[in-house]
Amino acid sequence: MDDQEVVQLDRLSIPAVCISEYRAADPAISGIELEEMQETVRQGDPEKRAEYLKQFADMYQQMCRGDIVIIYIDESHFHRDMDLGYTWWQGESAWRVSDCPPLSDRINWYGAYNFSAGACLIWNEGKCNKENTAEFLHRVNDWVERQGRRVVVIWDGAPWHKAKFVRTKASELDIEIVVLPSYSPDFNPIEGLWKWMREEVTQHCCFATLRDLFDACKGFIDTLNETPDEIIKRLWPRFEVDPQAEKLRFSI
Repeated sequence: MDDQEVVQLDRLSIPAVCISEYRAADPAISGIELEEMQETVRQGDPEKRAEYLKQFADMYQQMCRGDIVIIYIDESHFHRDMDLGYTWWQGESAWRVSDCPPLSDRINWYGAYNFSAGACLIWNEGKCNKENTAEFLHRVNDWVERQGRRVVVIWDGAPWHKAKFVRTKASELDIEIVVLPSYSPDFNPIEGLWKWMREEVTQHCCFATLRDLFDACKGFIDTLNETPDEIIKRLWPRFEVDPQAEKLRFSI
């Protein structure tokens, strides 16, 4: 067993390649299943998360009636170094060479997902701060077709989101703000946009310059809204939570 991958199952150490054989040979472990490990954040108030989902269900009904437009906003940092992931490979181990760029070699992207239309807006203008956040709200306001509907922006509790300057700007633009519960990135479907963008742009690729990274990101952005059905499919929000995962959370 030294050369085989071993799966630890409670008190059983079973070679992964032999699990089906063990099941057939011993009915006592027939209920064992190989399953991808899931991650949850321990922090977070389950009650507040449940309250938000009730609020969101109501907002969704308003959206379906044509009363509001739901916009999710988030920010993400894309580094010049590569992101790792699975790839098809034949022969020797799949290695990629990195020149170890500093963490400061990154591009900060603002992103907005119009759940009502299945469209995204991605914008870059330096740091993520209150000034650039207010400017992005301006751009979102110009981008969204209201058609008599109220605009509701859903985002997390980042410091620049909570700044009075940003709140005032949102009020001036007649944008309603809904703040996600703490430690709840799973409630913001735009996280799936960043994952998608990394898969297409930075996975397994270390860019020589920030200009190269920017151009690659821009290539993804320029064609993103050509497939609204794919956007909606990938960025469908959560309407419920896993009760087992919620039991692991606690409020701080």
